[in-house]
Amino acid sequence: MVRRPLVGLPCDARDLGPHPFHVVGDKYIRAVSHGADCQPLLIPALGDWWDIDGLLDRLDGLFLTGSPSNLHTSHYGLPEAMLTPPLDPARDATTLPLLTAALARGTPVFAVCRGFQELNVALGGTLYPRIQEVPGRMDHREPKDAPLDVQYAPVHPVSLTPGGQFARITGVGEMMVNSLHQQGIDRLADSLAVEAVAPDGQIEGVWYTGGPGFALGVQWHPEWRFWENPPYASLLSAFAAAVRDYAATRA
Repeated sequence: MVRRPLVGLPCDARDLGPHPFHVVGDKYIRAVSHGADCQPLLIPALGDWWDIDGLLDRLDGLFLTGSPSNLHTSHYGLPEAMLTPPLDPARDATTLPLLTAALARGTPVFAVCRGFQELNVALGGTLYPRIQEVPGRMDHREPKDAPLDVQYAPVHPVSLTPGGQFARITGVGEMMVNSLHQQGIDRLADSLAVEAVAPDGQIEGVWYTGGPGFALGVQWHPEWRFWENPPYASLLSAFAAAVRDYAATRA
């Protein structure tokens, strides 16, 4: 049997009832296992406890998930008055240095929603803490009380950069996406290229240009029923191919 590559998924630190847990949503795990045909490995949010190089020595890829929590504003230069709870400082302290080290060594990265924002911040970019308060921007939040099928339904298009990596991978120039976020990119990191933009101008897809490794980020949730959405599935397949190639070079 061919060994499946190992992909790490950093956890959220979250209380379930009175007890603290480290958790990753099932849809992200299955995007890695069934969408990318890789072995998922959950990475507890232990902050600076980690031997990051030792961990990355064992990983063939990194998948940064979405989360109900938001990045602390101190990571991108805004005051605490702009904080938007809920927060997860243990995840911040885990993912930001892990991302920086993974990109430096060329570990393939797929970053979704909060992970998309972490990617931009780790590389020196900034965020809008509350997009719905930015003049000219849409309200990108989901209806909280609606069923999941409604929350994750495609609600607006994104235009893909002509000749860009997303257009090459998906074979389309525009795609419909879901929208479940209130934070998003303000100033784009220098080493990221815009790959997808919402109708209001909000950046929703990026490609890493700062090194030879494969790294992309999306603001929407392509893990949601990816098997029903060919462009979503194609992005996961491209990540899977990059992970297998990276694993082969390290074998």
